[in-house]
Amino acid sequence: MLKPMHFGLFVEEARPGTTQAAAFQEGLELAEAAEAWGVDCLWLGELHFNPARSVISAPLLLAAFIAGRTRRLRVGTAVQLLPLNNPLRIAEEVATVDHLSEGRFNFGIGRSGSPVAYDVLGVPYDESQARFLEALAILREAWKGQRFSYQGQFYRFENAMVSPRPYQLPHPPLRMAANSPETFASVGRLGLPLFVGVRDLDLPALRGHLRDYRRAWQEAGHPEPASVYLRIPVYAGTTEKGAREEPKESITYFFQRHADLIRSRIGRPGSGPAERHAAQAEHVAKMSYDEILKTRVVFGTAAGLIERLAELRDDLELDGILVELNAGGLIPKEQALRTLRILSEEVMPALK
Repeated sequence: MLKPMHFGLFVEEARPGTTQAAAFQEGLELAEAAEAWGVDCLWLGELHFNPARSVISAPLLLAAFIAGRTRRLRVGTAVQLLPLNNPLRIAEEVATVDHLSEGRFNFGIGRSGSPVAYDVLGVPYDESQARFLEALAILREAWKGQRFSYQGQFYRFENAMVSPRPYQLPHPPLRMAANSPETFASVGRLGLPLFVGVRDLDLPALRGHLRDYRRAWQEAGHPEPASVYLRIPVYAGTTEKGAREEPKESITYFFQRHADLIRSRIGRPGSGPAERHAAQAEHVAKMSYDEILKTRVVFGTAAGLIERLAELRDDLELDGILVELNAGGLIPKEQALRTLRILSEEVMPALK
């Protein structure tokens, strides 16, 4: 018998050429469909200063609005960029969303693999890891509902008491994104549940990194079992040929664009070895469509999706999937909604 899995819907991409109003409206339509069709959680990205790609620059505001329009669906961030925001303000705003949703909020956190927003906001990217760790420590103290002071490298304050406390105690469920090889073990030592994706890393590479994460988790002595959610593009077709060919243009464009993003990290302090990024960018840019199908996405009919997702769950020891319906932004809305309906009606029941 298949063990239960969390099924979330990841929303970030805006459809090229659409208006910003239409982009928000499509996101809200997806939220309504997710609410009606039994999806566990709607996860919102955070992307700044890139209007051609996304309008979701303020995910907590959007999360609060979606929570007010739904009654069952959980809503979360995937992920909130902690180094770019004041942690006391984040603590207040997250607790507020948690109350407005009556405890239906999940807090995904990270620091982003792209330095663009850091450049615009004047935050050195090579400080992102240290800023992240300070912000996380402050959040955990702030949500205790007691006065506290903090003296760190980046944040200093006296006698702060955050209000409100979160609706969920001690705080909403935390989950951290990892992308670089060095980060996986760090997340395990912190005792945080994990988000992983297949933009920089393919599915075979993830296996080794997840071993590092779970080893670090066990060595740190965390009592709860480690938890891993995989974010991955999914497309459901009515035929095998359609499932293969219909999303081809969009996903090919998506990875060509992502190769350019990887190149933007080369030589940037704090982003990791330049040689590694250069090799990743070259590999992603040269991937054949067959390789994308085998190692970066889950495309198929309902039966094929059930089989493939069950394989991934068992191979990577997953307890959650975040479905990306429109990676690249070029899949028509009707086809994206068809994928969500097939997932909800046929795939999810088989894996729950």
